[in-house]
Amino acid sequence: MDVVVPIVAAVLLIVGFSTVAKRLGVAAPLVLLIVGAGISYLPGVPHIEVPHEIILIGMLPPILYSAALTVPVMDFRRNLGSISSLSVFLVIASAFTTGFVLHLLLPELNFALAVAVGAVISPPDAVAAVSIGKKLALPPRLLTVMEGEGLVNDATALVLLRSAIAVAAGGVATVWEGVMDFGYAVVVAVAVGLLVGFLTVWVRSRLTDTLADNAVSLLVPFMAFIPAESLHASGVLAVVIAGIYVGHQSPRYVRAQPRMSERINWRTVQFVLENGVFLIMGLELRALVDDIGPTELSGRSAVGIGLILTAVLIVLRMLWVNPMIVVLRYSAKRAEHRVYRLHLALASMDENDSDPRRKRRRARLQHVYARRRADLESHRTEGLDWRGGLVLSWSGMRGVVTLAAAQSLPDDTLYRSQLILIAFTVAVVTLVLQGGTLPWLIRLLGIQGADPRKDRQQLAALLESISTQGLRVLDHPHDLLGKDTAVDPTIVDRVRHDTTMRTAAAWERANAEGPDVGAPHLQYLMLHEAVVHAEYKALLRARSSGRYPSRVLTTAQTILELEEARLAPRHPGQVGGH
Repeated sequence: MDVVVPIVAAVLLIVGFSTVAKRLGVAAPLVLLIVGAGISYLPGVPHIEVPHEIILIGMLPPILYSAALTVPVMDFRRNLGSISSLSVFLVIASAFTTGFVLHLLLPELNFALAVAVGAVISPPDAVAAVSIGKKLALPPRLLTVMEGEGLVNDATALVLLRSAIAVAAGGVATVWEGVMDFGYAVVVAVAVGLLVGFLTVWVRSRLTDTLADNAVSLLVPFMAFIPAESLHASGVLAVVIAGIYVGHQSPRYVRAQPRMSERINWRTVQFVLENGVFLIMGLELRALVDDIGPTELSGRSAVGIGLILTAVLIVLRMLWVNPMIVVLRYSAKRAEHRVYRLHLALASMDENDSDPRRKRRRARLQHVYARRRADLESHRTEGLDWRGGLVLSWSGMRGVVTLAAAQSLPDDTLYRSQLILIAFTVAVVTLVLQGGTLPWLIRLLGIQGADPRKDRQQLAALLESISTQGLRVLDHPHDLLGKDTAVDPTIVDRVRHDTTMRTAAAWERANAEGPDVGAPHLQYLMLHEAVVHAEYKALLRARSSGRYPSRVLTTAQTILELEEARLAPRHPGQVGGH
């Protein structure tokens, strides 16, 4: 009971204040942080100190895995340069710069330990920034860079933290050994993540029970994290790699129903844990302040140092991002030349050459050319300009990793309580200052997100393309049903009609300026949806009558829910889903 009651109360607080924050148009992490801090100072509330292992091992892997599952590999690959720059090189630069400043302010603190603290406060948490960005419809490429940075930078910071602590303790003799340790942690983590991801997809592809499939899915982040950490590699990076692999490969090998359930499960886990971490941050505020005894470095001085380091991090990020935008533009011009050279190489090859080896080479070159041309077109239409760079510069809010990593500093560290308070100050100030003003900045810059009508047109074109290829199966139904099977032509026509109607409805939504109930396919969707709703009411009445077994009612309810979900995106302004 001592554990259950606080957990239930915390979940209720998360649900309640997240709803309030949504109605107020404020990021939920900010509200929960303030609520937690307020609760910590209520009379009778004891000091709350959550062991850092619970956050780093119990909460961080599921949070990162859930986010990694939804990362499009194509977008991640297209923005790998900017993501690497922010999540690896900027984190390292931030750690050493703030470590140097901290060493100047506290000369008695070992420089390696100062860098360790710098590693603690260097990785931004993209949760608040991405939630604000999605709400205000930031461009997709900008959101991809934010999400990618948030996934990878935690691994960089934690590996750097471990290496810096090892140097401070004398476990690593030279800087070169520290670099080698860093490289080992990354390479082994990637290998473990890929292996766990491959085994996960392989196992789930052979499971026929959705509940068993989802149970396996819930274990994956820990199956990646624990072995990687046991091998002294980055468990966080292993989790991210496993999540990206599973999210990319599951549609090929895992059935649709388990994947639908998995998405709902992980969205719920992500919602509770992400917001729960910020609530914990607020609840621990009082304990952090009270732990500072009468030493040479007071709590007020620690907060002052935290403010100085916050300013250093903000300035450094701005100085880093803007030149990065210039480099990206230069890289886009170089990409144009590479695509043009590929085009010339492809044009010089004979299309009618019958040599098998040259035909395979031409096919591979066509594939590479098509992909790079698509990448180039994406960069042209979704390029990052100075406004996007300014938003990215101001999106350096710190969060979960900063607090948990600070608490993982060795117990005998000089000024340990003060250093934790410094890290907490950086996290809180960036969340409140940058997170609170980011919506205003986005509105002031007038940044426009993706064009909804263009998205609808692209969706319709995609559905038309895949439907055309899918309908070819109906040209030879005996290949599927068997040569001796009598195929009913009305069944074939019905399948063909339903498939073409879906594409036609997509084009109607793409070309409509607003809801047009005169469109025949929209009428079909609205009427069909009304029928399903009426069927659902009839099902509820049948359930009340008790005439049918519960298992039969449950099956009927599932069928109606799937049908309702299929009909849901009937509004012309929607691309898909509610």
